[in-house]
Amino acid sequence: MARVAFIGLGNMGGGMAANLAKHGHDVRAFDLSAEALARAKDAGCLATDSAAAAVDGAEAVITMLPAGRHVAQVYDEILSLVDAAAILIDCSTIDVATARAVAEQARARGVAAVDSPVSGGIAAATAGTLTFMVGGPAESFERARPYLEAMGKAVVHAGASGTGQAAKLCNNLILGATMIATCEGFVLAERLGLDPQVFYDIASKATAQSWSMTSYCPVPGVGPQSPADNDYRGGFAGALMLKDLELAMAAAADGGATLPLGENARDLYRAFGEGGHGGEDFSGIIRMLRGA
Repeated sequence: MARVAFIGLGNMGGGMAANLAKHGHDVRAFDLSAEALARAKDAGCLATDSAAAAVDGAEAVITMLPAGRHVAQVYDEILSLVDAAAILIDCSTIDVATARAVAEQARARGVAAVDSPVSGGIAAATAGTLTFMVGGPAESFERARPYLEAMGKAVVHAGASGTGQAAKLCNNLILGATMIATCEGFVLAERLGLDPQVFYDIASKATAQSWSMTSYCPVPGVGPQSPADNDYRGGFAGALMLKDLELAMAAAADGGATLPLGENARDLYRAFGEGGHGGEDFSGIIRMLRGA
């Protein structure tokens, strides 16, 4: 097994680092939060007091950070310290330009790097069932694969550096819009006198079927267990969905793409957050739509 540095132990990173430790890796973890470090230690990781300490002697360095500026800052800090034989794996969701820039920065120092954002949410991070979409050279992808497989159920090579981030933004563009459409369908069904369970039984077997409907139903007590059954706590925060949609809109502007449905979804999640609900699961937007 390998020595792995894991930097960024939030809701997603904490579960991911724990799964690496469960698979026998020597995980050296760092986060600015003492509580996050304590949880990582309880999960079998070795807590360190800095990113520099975490990467000392590491064969793989995994980052899971909030935004592109944080990734760039950490790479500036660690690149001169990382062993040239290490593989850098950034699992954060960030803009494509930064993903490409830090990968090139690493390659200029002779260090292999991939961007590898995730899909699946907190539950999948904890269970080790994430999906990874990976951007970078084929050889770097193969080096990263064993670490990613310890944390997920699917690891897909998307292409060159930055394409992992591109795939994540496109995926969550679809997810955000689909969840809103699913919520609107349930709201209309309720207003028309349909029982939510009956509507679910129909729609989940008809052409309205989607992941938002059958795996993550936004109505409590309907379908498999979801954050809706926990008062929309846990899961994937609305603020994070807004972040991903903002990134998708910025990428669309750069690429000359017109995304009217995506823009509407972004505006609705922005209103959801401005209403004080950004910390709730993104499917909780159904409550805003009921009130709208």
